[in-house]
Amino acid sequence: MKRLAWLLAGLLTALLIPLVLGGSEMFLRLSSFPLDLLLGMLGMIVACWGLNALRLRLLLGDSVGGLSPLKSLGVVMATEFAICATPGGSGGPLTLMTVLSRNGVRPAKSSAVFATDQLSDLLFFLCALLGILLYALFHELSQKLEWMLSLSAILMLGGLCLGIGFARYHRQIIKLNGGLLKRLNTTATTRRHWARKLLHFRDAFVDTLKMPRQKLAQVFVLTCLHWGLRYSVLYLALRGLGVDIQWAWSFLIQMLSLSAGQLSLLPGGAGAAELTSAALLAPIVGKSTAAAAILIWRAVTYYFYLIAGGPVFLLLVGRPLLNKLMRLKHA
Repeated sequence: MKRLAWLLAGLLTALLIPLVLGGSEMFLRLSSFPLDLLLGMLGMIVACWGLNALRLRLLLGDSVGGLSPLKSLGVVMATEFAICATPGGSGGPLTLMTVLSRNGVRPAKSSAVFATDQLSDLLFFLCALLGILLYALFHELSQKLEWMLSLSAILMLGGLCLGIGFARYHRQIIKLNGGLLKRLNTTATTRRHWARKLLHFRDAFVDTLKMPRQKLAQVFVLTCLHWGLRYSVLYLALRGLGVDIQWAWSFLIQMLSLSAGQLSLLPGGAGAAELTSAALLAPIVGKSTAAAAILIWRAVTYYFYLIAGGPVFLLLVGRPLLNKLMRLKHA
């Protein structure tokens, strides 16, 4: 109960940020927001889950086995719930591996699928950053935005290089990992166990990357569609509030805000994402409008994930893993 109380306290704190920023004027803005647009945005998130389910099935390939399309959708919803409910999304891989293992998919394969999925995301954001950098050549950006944009590019490029580097230099990495475990006074059996796990992961990861180029291209197209839809939510929220803003700006604000949320290691970036987006958006559209847009954006892209994904998580995974994730969260 204490862990749940802390999680609820964090969510309430995140809700208070736009409330304090916008004051009573924010409620006037919210009352005029079109309901059909809000429902359409929620429909976009459901479409995002469907796209990710298709992406999961493509990456699993022959290992998809008896995993039906409907269950694939449930796996995606449960995994993204865990990502939103744990620091830095740490519960996502564990949830994915747990659910897939119950459907006959080896842990090495499911972790390789997750890693490939993340690399596809990183590749998309690197392409998007290149586009924004080209945009910045012809438009003046503040020094703060330029610094955060450069930091995000460096972090994403580093993540992409780490993934490719592991596939190429796995022997050296396994030796390094063995040396670190030896310094921690672990037994030889434990070191061999982890070496086998890394080798199995590496083999599954390479096999996934060796998929036909057409399938990999389909995975990347689905990735672009997913993030294109999800990162249009803030733009539509602002348009619904009567603000005419370029899509590229709203994309950049979301990317920087969610990157700050990831670095904060708070569940779903709660609090950090709101503060960063408020700092970037308020000078452009005003405090009350920024607060209303942030509340709508986070309600659709964060709180909806928790509300809709929670029951699916409990149905597919169960309470024991939820308790384990909560213990990890407060370890």
